[in-house]
Amino acid sequence: MDIKSLNLDELKQLMKDISQPSYRAGQIYDWMHNKLATDYDSMSNIPESLREILKKEYPYTVLTIDRMQESATDGTRKYLFALPDGNFVESVFMRYKHGNSVCISSQVGCRMGCKFCASTLGGLVRSLEPSEMVEQIYAITRDTGERVSNIVIMGIGEPLDNYDNLIRFYKLITDEKGLNISGRNITVSTCGIVPNIYKLADEHLSLTLAISLHATTDEKRRSIMPIANEYTIREVTDACKYYADTTGRRISIEYSLIGGVNDSVAEAEQLGVIASKMGAHINLIPVNPVKERGFVRGDRSAIEAFKNKLEKNANNVTIRREIGQDIDASCGQLRHKRMNSTDYD
Repeated sequence: MDIKSLNLDELKQLMKDISQPSYRAGQIYDWMHNKLATDYDSMSNIPESLREILKKEYPYTVLTIDRMQESATDGTRKYLFALPDGNFVESVFMRYKHGNSVCISSQVGCRMGCKFCASTLGGLVRSLEPSEMVEQIYAITRDTGERVSNIVIMGIGEPLDNYDNLIRFYKLITDEKGLNISGRNITVSTCGIVPNIYKLADEHLSLTLAISLHATTDEKRRSIMPIANEYTIREVTDACKYYADTTGRRISIEYSLIGGVNDSVAEAEQLGVIASKMGAHINLIPVNPVKERGFVRGDRSAIEAFKNKLEKNANNVTIRREIGQDIDASCGQLRHKRMNSTDYD
């Protein structure tokens, strides 16, 4: 049983099942999700007899740092974590004036196949357990000694393809008996699995939904994102509008600007129309080149022209701050090097 993925009520039931007093559940939960203990032996107020039972029957998930690269320009840290089964995932730690943010992974690899992304190279291996998702944050907190206040689930993997574990992760990380991170400070990025957007809306959580759009026509989106073969832009935007209306939370549109592919002024105008219908904020992302993909970012003038066109049409738009470029900060780059033993020493 994955003990770190259990909520407090489930942990109390476990204590009952192994003939332990229920208050032990609160102590163990506090060690796992507040004190961020790395093993059972650290739990000093838990009897040794109980610790031995737990060690034998209930594996304790802890991620180890395989590599950490820190940017010399902005202090961003890229972590490559080794999972207990020998797989690897990435996380990024970013310092901002408003607080520290961590971008975490939700899967080992990804099956969505987006053409500009290194995360999907090699396909999907498996989804992460809730414990492996929270542990990315816990491990970074232990390593930096700094509190994390914002979480972006935008690393390796498609969060809505790991739906049940995503919801359990959210409830663990926002629990007032744990790190108690505000749900409003959590963003989930999806390429657009429409049924699960509706499902997520009906959970009535306070998180922000970011939709990876990256094109303004279905034809072009299909050439960039295979998920577009299942769901049209209209279906995606209808689901996002339902999410915004149901939760009262504004949608964010993620749009990777690919030089000569989707960065014309005409496409900016159409993107503005789509965003206005949803009342969405637009986050422009100059694409990070991935050598296996061949896409390049446009020049600065093209990026500024795209942004200016959106702003002239009264859209709320930002260009994502470019950080960590000297440390393979783009999703999947470091893991791909590690798995293929290229440029990795």
